Formats: sequence, structure tokens, C-alpha cells
Amino acid sequence: MDRMTISGCKAAPRRAGSRTDAGSFRGMRPGALAVQLLLLLMMACPAVKLAAQTNLPAAQPSASSQNPEPKSGESATHGAAPVTSAETAGAETTSTGAAATTAAEAQVAVPTGARVMPPAMATKSKLPAEANYDEVHVKPIVKSEQAARLNPLSPATAEAEMDPSLRTHTKPIRVDVDLVLVQVTITDPMNRLVTGLDKENFILLDNGEKQAIQHFSSEDAPISLGVIFDTSGSMANKIEKSREAVVQFFKTANPEDEFFLIAFNDKPTLIADFTSSVEAVQGQLVYTVPKGRTALLDAIYLGMAKMRQARHQRKALLIISDGGDNRSRYTENEIKSMVKEADVQIYAIGIFDQSPRSDEERYGPQLLAEVTDVTGGRTFTVDNPNQLSDVATKIGVELRNQYVLGYRPTKPARDGKWRKVRVKLNTPRGLPQLSVYAKTGYYAPSE
Repeated sequence: MDRMTISGCKAAPRRAGSRTDAGSFRGMRPGALAVQLLLLLMMACPAVKLAAQTNLPAAQPSASSQNPEPKSGESATHGAAPVTSAETAGAETTSTGAAATTAAEAQVAVPTGARVMPPAMATKSKLPAEANYDEVHVKPIVKSEQAARLNPLSPATAEAEMDPSLRTHTKPIRVDVDLVLVQVTITDPMNRLVTGLDKENFILLDNGEKQAIQHFSSEDAPISLGVIFDTSGSMANKIEKSREAVVQFFKTANPEDEFFLIAFNDKPTLIADFTSSVEAVQGQLVYTVPKGRTALLDAIYLGMAKMRQARHQRKALLIISDGGDNRSRYTENEIKSMVKEADVQIYAIGIFDQSPRSDEERYGPQLLAEVTDVTGGRTFTVDNPNQLSDVATKIGVELRNQYVLGYRPTKPARDGKWRKVRVKLNTPRGLPQLSVYAKTGYYAPSE
């Protein structure tokens, strides 16, 4: 190598004992020789060093930087030459509705030691000047388990911990049969059950048309029962009495009945599958701890889905809760539509405070009433947890003393539409005005 001249770089001072003559490179391999030369260049010229780090060509000094003249009151900097660079893009020209971008180069003086930015970053735009937008991919936000752990109250928590049966919306339940069955409960003005009525005491209307009752029964037929049990934090002072109410409700069952138990707070959980053992359910209730928020609607959905596995034709759910919902993924309209489409009676025991603390608690009684009434069930309101066991027993006895009316519509339809059902009563002589509780309708088959 005869000579190398680098514009804008001053020769580095020679250290004592260093060898930079041509003899020092003899015997070195070509690769090692190239590395040694690069190191020497980096020591001699900061611009070369910066270009090596950023994989950019060394900036060419401007005319003013080649012959620097210190101003008055300023001293020239020794030991390093000022480094200059810059390519700026940004000149935009518009022609017949289409924009054309041209790049302009400018020499800008940069103070000694300043960091040189790549040309793309020197523009005002945060994107590279020659970005290929075909390579830009928008990644959707994923509710990961990690995000759920960082924020235990976020919707990601419920998503990560949710029971698999709640992750998909299922199609409505439609029973494709000609025989329509209606469970009916009759009570007197004292809210006491009335038994002993005959088929002639009932009148059935289907979309306003009187129907002939072809099936009539008042016997205690086997039932598939499910309990939706609230274990949210607001139940802390009611949990013991609520557990007792569940046990008393199941004790009214006959040996052929089957039942399950779902507990819910932030999410619903099946804690006891279909069984005929009250002791098995009671053993699982011991481990329920009140905490978290209230996913009531999700719990009803899971209970209705579980009823698909029921063995008996008669099905009923009992909800024990202090009302309100502030955690569910499903909406009120979705659940109301679902309970209308399913042949499951729903009862509820609402433990409501006289002074509700939130809108969810304030509208809790209305929510439960709308869910239960359409199915032919009822909502019982208590303000004292000591009344829970008595009310649960009363509901269990009511399920054992219902009338079952069956008929085949005189004008059957297969249009999948909602058909209203109304049950009237020919009250026998000597009895006061009686109340009738029955489902309000059903969906006709769609085919």
C-alpha cells in the first residue's frame, strides 16, 4: 500500500512503541490485514468510525469544514475534525392529481461528536422514505394469559380463565315435536299451592286459539334440577345461609331426580355434576369461598347448556343470588332469548339489600323476574338470609305439585316463529281468585 488519503481526517498522533510502517503488516493473513486497516482508519477518523457502526458511507465534508476558520472569541478544535452529513427528503411535487416525491441532498454542518442519523430518520416522517407498505402487517390485539395476570380485573382475566363451554355461542334449542307440554302452578291469595284440580278447570290458548287438552297430569314426575349459586364477594355475609338453602332444596327431591350445582363469581364453574347424592353436593359446597364479581348471565348460560345432558323431560333451574351482573360476556337479551327457546323452568331467590349500592344491584330484581317469568317459574325476594331455607323448600315442594298440560296445536306451523301460550282457569265454586303461573310461549319448529 503506497498511500491512503482520507478527506477530512487528521493523522492520529503516533504512540510510543507503535509500529505503523509497512513492515508491521508483513506475514499477516489478508483477513487479519483488512481488520487491522479498518481499526487504524477508525482511530484516525471519527467519520469513518461512525460509518462503520451504522453501515453508512462516510460523510463528505463541506467546503467550510475543509478550511475551518475560527470566529472571533472562539478557538479552533484540535484533535478531531468536524463531521458533516445529511440527506433530506421531502420535496413534494404534484402533477395531475398524482404526488411525486423527489429527494434533495443538502450539506449541513454537524457539531463535533454529534450522532449522525440515517437519511430515512432525518426526514420528518417516522416511516422510511422508501417504505414498502405491502410489507406492513397489522397484528390484532390478543387477550393473552400474561395480560390477564398483569391485570386481574381486566376482561382478559375472564377470557383466559373462562370455562370452554362459554367460549362459543350455540344455536337456539328448538324441539321438533307436535305435542306441546306446559307446566302450570296454581296458588291462592296467601301464596299457597292449590292441588286437586281437574282437566276441566283449565283452558289452553295457542296464539289465541282454544286447544283441546290431550294430556293431563298432576303426579310427581322425576325432574332434572340445577342450582346456580352466587359466590361473589357481596355474598360474604350470606354464604352460610345460602349453603343451607341449597341442601334443603335438594332434600325435597325424590330418589329418581338428578341435580347439579354451578357456582359463579368472576366466572361460572360446575362444582357438582349430575348426581342423586345430596351429600356429594354438600361436600362441594364447603369449598365455595365468596370473592370477586358477579357473572350471573354467564352462569345461567352454562346451566342451560348443562341441561342438554339431562335424562328427564322435566327440567328446572334455581338461582340463588343477591342480584345484579357486572362481569358476564353474554348480554341480557341473549340470555332472555335463550331461556324462551329452552323448555326449562327457572326459579330464583333474590337476596336484595334495601339500599342497593350500585345500578347492578338496583336492577337485579327486575333482571331475575324477567328471566324466570317467561319460563313459568317465579322469583322469591327475601331480605333476611334466615328465610332462605324455607323459601328453597317451598320451591322444591312447588315443583312436586305442578299440573302438566299437553296438547297438539289445531293450526300447527313450521315457520320457527314465537307462538304465545296462555292458560286460563275455571275456578271451582267456593275458592277465591287463584293465580296461574305457566310459560308464555314456545318457538314452532323451523322445518
